[in-house]
Amino acid sequence: MGASMAENQRMMAGGVRYWDYLPDYHRQREEILSVIDGVFGSGRLILGNRVADFEKRFAAFCNAGYGVGVNSGTDALFLALKALDVGPDHEVITVANTAVPTVAAIRATGARPVFVDVQQDTFLMDVAKIEAVLTPRTRCILPVHLCGQSVDMAPLLEIARSRGIGVVEDCAQAAGALYRGENVGSMGDMGAFSFYPTKILGAFGDGGMVTTSRDDLYRRLRRLRFYGMEGSYYAEEEGYNSRLDEVQAALLDFRLQTLESEMLARSALADAYHRGLAGVGDLTLPVVGEGYTHRYYLYTIRTGRRDRLMAHLAERGIETRINYPTPVHLMRGYAFLGYRQGALPVTERLAAEILSLPLYPSLPADDVARVIEAVRSFFEA
Repeated sequence: MGASMAENQRMMAGGVRYWDYLPDYHRQREEILSVIDGVFGSGRLILGNRVADFEKRFAAFCNAGYGVGVNSGTDALFLALKALDVGPDHEVITVANTAVPTVAAIRATGARPVFVDVQQDTFLMDVAKIEAVLTPRTRCILPVHLCGQSVDMAPLLEIARSRGIGVVEDCAQAAGALYRGENVGSMGDMGAFSFYPTKILGAFGDGGMVTTSRDDLYRRLRRLRFYGMEGSYYAEEEGYNSRLDEVQAALLDFRLQTLESEMLARSALADAYHRGLAGVGDLTLPVVGEGYTHRYYLYTIRTGRRDRLMAHLAERGIETRINYPTPVHLMRGYAFLGYRQGALPVTERLAAEILSLPLYPSLPADDVARVIEAVRSFFEA
C-alpha cells in the first residue's frame, strides 16, 4: 500500500519524508564536489587508490581482515557465494523476510534457496529451525541481519562449523551492528554489504563490499570481480565484471568519517520513538536482543491495524514504508520453489503487520515529534 501522487506531492511540500539525502548533500555540498573533483583530476577512474583505501578502512571498521569493493550489494552476495563454490547442486538456507536480492543472488549461482521462519520479536532468522532443513546438499547458511540488528550468530556458527557449511552474512541493512561485541561481517566466512543510497553507509549511486578475514577467499574475490584475472588479459578462472568505481569509493570513504556520529543520531531518533510510542494502542516497538547493538537502519513497528495507520499518516503528509509487504516465498517469480501460504507462518503474519517510520540521521526532531503525535492520534481516536 503506497501513497498516491497527490499525497507524494504533499509530502514533498512540507511533509515528513521517509528518507531524504538532500539535507546532508546541501550541508556538505562543497566537500562532496571537492572529493569528486579530486577523483576526476587523478587520471584513474577504475580500481585505483580510492577503492583500495576505502576497502582497507571499511574492513577495519568491520574488524575484518580484508574488503573487496564490488558494484552492488547483490553482487557482494553473489560473488561471496561463488567464492565458496556454491552452484546448481547446492542449497542455501536463508529467510523469506528479506529483499528479493538475497534470493536473486542465490539463484544466480544456480543453487536453491531453502527458507526458515523468523523470530516474531526481532524479525530475524530463527536459528533453532535451521537443523530441520539441513540436507546433504546444504552448502551455505545465509543469515540476513535486518533493520540494523544482527542474527543470533553463535548457535548458527556452531551448526555451520560442525558440518563444514559456509556462512555468508547479508549485512545490507546492518553496517556497524554488533553481536556480543563482534561486528556483523566479521563472524562468518564473508560478509556482504550494500552501499545503496538509503543504507546506513550509503553511496551517491550503487556499490557493495565483501568482507572476509580468510586470505584464500580474499584472493578469489578479487579475481571473481575482475573477469577471473589476477593480471592483465589473462583469466585464471571464469569471472565477472563487478567493480566499485573510484568516485563512489571516494565518496563512501568521505562518508565513513562521520558514520559513528550518524549511527549515534539514528539511536537518538529511535530512543525518541521509543519514549513517545511506548504503551500506545496495540503497537509493538523494535526489540533489541541482550548483548546486541542495534543501528536502526529501520524503525519498524507492528500493529494489527497497519493499513489504516499507514493511510492515517499519509493523510497527514507522513511517508512510511512496508519492508516487506510480500515475503519472497509467496512471490510469483519464486513460485517454482514450491512454497505455499502457511509455510512460514511468522514471516507471513509479520508481512501483514509491520510498518517502518521515517528515520535517517538528519531527520529533524520536530518531524519525529510530528510522527509520534500522528501515530498517537490514530490510536486515541
